[in-house]
Amino acid sequence: MIGLGNGVGVTTHTAPMSEINTTPLVDVMLVLLVIFIITAPLLTHAVKIDLPQASSQPLPEKPDVISVSIDASGKMYWNDVPMVPGELKLKLQQISTQKPQPEFNIRADKETRYQVLAEVMADAQNVGISKLGFVSEPKSN
Repeated sequence: MIGLGNGVGVTTHTAPMSEINTTPLVDVMLVLLVIFIITAPLLTHAVKIDLPQASSQPLPEKPDVISVSIDASGKMYWNDVPMVPGELKLKLQQISTQKPQPEFNIRADKETRYQVLAEVMADAQNVGISKLGFVSEPKSN
């Protein structure tokens, strides 16, 4: 056997080591301590910024919702109240001058002719209604 003559390179441990080597732990802790000592003064310096002043304002009132319903025969209802044929334009002129302007929703039967819907939309646009919506029911499965 090579190397048995002088005992160099031969390890003869009879029992496992029972002591924890703390030298690497102390080295890591000292490095972290130095890093924190160097960076801590840098964290206390704040950048001077002129922040804007916030002012709270009350929310604007939610406008009314006007609903015009059109059945399959073309008969119109203003918030579920029946209307005569020429009455729609007059009522649209009245609500177009209100501040804030009410939301104008159209609910139409699926069998309603498109021409009736187009006339109602054109009347609303001509008097200056800016908030126009369509109401429908979700498809049931």
